[in-house]
Amino acid sequence: MAQYFENANLPSNIVEFETYFLNTKFTFKSDNGVFSKEKLDFGTRLLLENLPFKDMNGDILDLGCGYGVVSIILSKFIDAKFDAVDVNKRALHLAEMNMKLNKVTDINYFESNCYDAIDENKKYSYIITNPPIRAGKEVVYKMLRGAKDHLKDDGFLYFVMRKDHGAKTAIRDISDIYNAEVICKEKGFFVIKCFLR
Repeated sequence: MAQYFENANLPSNIVEFETYFLNTKFTFKSDNGVFSKEKLDFGTRLLLENLPFKDMNGDILDLGCGYGVVSIILSKFIDAKFDAVDVNKRALHLAEMNMKLNKVTDINYFESNCYDAIDENKKYSYIITNPPIRAGKEVVYKMLRGAKDHLKDDGFLYFVMRKDHGAKTAIRDISDIYNAEVICKEKGFFVIKCFLR
């Protein structure tokens, strides 16, 4: 659980790894106390691979951004404005480092527990998240259900979740708010696209 909340007391051990996405190389610094420390995790990669790059623009929120993978990779391929938030201060510090490392300038990283620090009037064209299942259902559902208050009327929520972590149940439980469609299934992961009813 420490990786999702305050972890200033964890000993630091920064590592660096390279990954490729759409034939483009990215370099990321990571550390103890953050999700997927040593590689781009399969779920996040699958989520990225199924986003509609050609159609994406406007304002985008990377929710639970970790050390910046989603926003940094997306910013290389689409013209958009990014906010990226996390509750983990160490992850945000790494994200700032990774933004510079990958020569990206258009991402606004800041600390927020889900939507708590986001302007209540701010609306996004896309909210993208790989929700932290280990943080518990209450946190995950706050992320998914809370997106409704920050999506434009024609906006989309995209998230990835494992079938055995409750993907089908989550789809059912947010169906009062969204039309939800599973757009990809692979190795037990579901990528889910949602828009407001």
